[in-house]
Amino acid sequence: MDIFKLIAEYKQKNITMMAITAVKKDGAGPVEVGKKLLLFPDGESIGTVGGGAIEYYAQKKGLELLEKKQSLLETYVLDEGKVLPETKTLPMVCGGVVTLFYEYIGPKATIYIFGGGHVGQALVNVLKTMNYHITVIDERKPIIEKFNNADVLVNEAFVSFIEKDTIKDGDYIIVCTPSHKYDYHVINKILEKKLKPAYLGMLCSPDKIKGYLKSTYEKFGKDIDLSFFYSPIGLDTGGMTPEEIAISITAEILAITNNKSGHRHMREILDDQDHYW
Repeated sequence: MDIFKLIAEYKQKNITMMAITAVKKDGAGPVEVGKKLLLFPDGESIGTVGGGAIEYYAQKKGLELLEKKQSLLETYVLDEGKVLPETKTLPMVCGGVVTLFYEYIGPKATIYIFGGGHVGQALVNVLKTMNYHITVIDERKPIIEKFNNADVLVNEAFVSFIEKDTIKDGDYIIVCTPSHKYDYHVINKILEKKLKPAYLGMLCSPDKIKGYLKSTYEKFGKDIDLSFFYSPIGLDTGGMTPEEIAISITAEILAITNNKSGHRHMREILDDQDHYW
């Protein structure tokens, strides 16, 4: 089994995993330096870091880190009677000390872009310089055929793609279809399915968003949760070209991904009575 080949294959398929590697060992223990275990969010694993208590703990720790999308270097003493500085004691009797490196392998986030026009293409060109997995959906075949740089291209009606349950809670969604009618169909379908994306942004003017909000409240009620909805989309950086808009949207996504505050979002230019978050 070539575990490095497996990692490459899984990365290509956008499968998130934790690679746990024994990087140092002093004294006796059941694992050799270089041994590696791949751990997946459902708890399944491939490979080993020695079995027993160390592997049980490594899998438990790995799942916690997968949830946080974090990597970690941690050292263990394999002797329940010993306590050493900056190490975790495990209930074993080998007596050695082992260091494991937990490497998160996966995208910073999964992004779905509805609409492959000028803004969609400019946005992908920027986002693909970072660790995002990007799917572009457009029902116009000529647009999909000439689109560049996305990880996945889907030539399908916008709403029918959403109905396939591909999008998960915590994903990022950008809506920039060729028509506000299609934009609204996409947003409404996401709300109907009660999805909770980390980010749902729609390319829209302040005047257009007022009309959309009115129809949304009529359809879903005033209590509908729109806290994750950003429209007008992007940070208030100025500029109207597709490239400038793409930078504005990317900056907003980065601010949300990294839990940063203090920026002026475009949705904040709306009058107080139009605030929906």
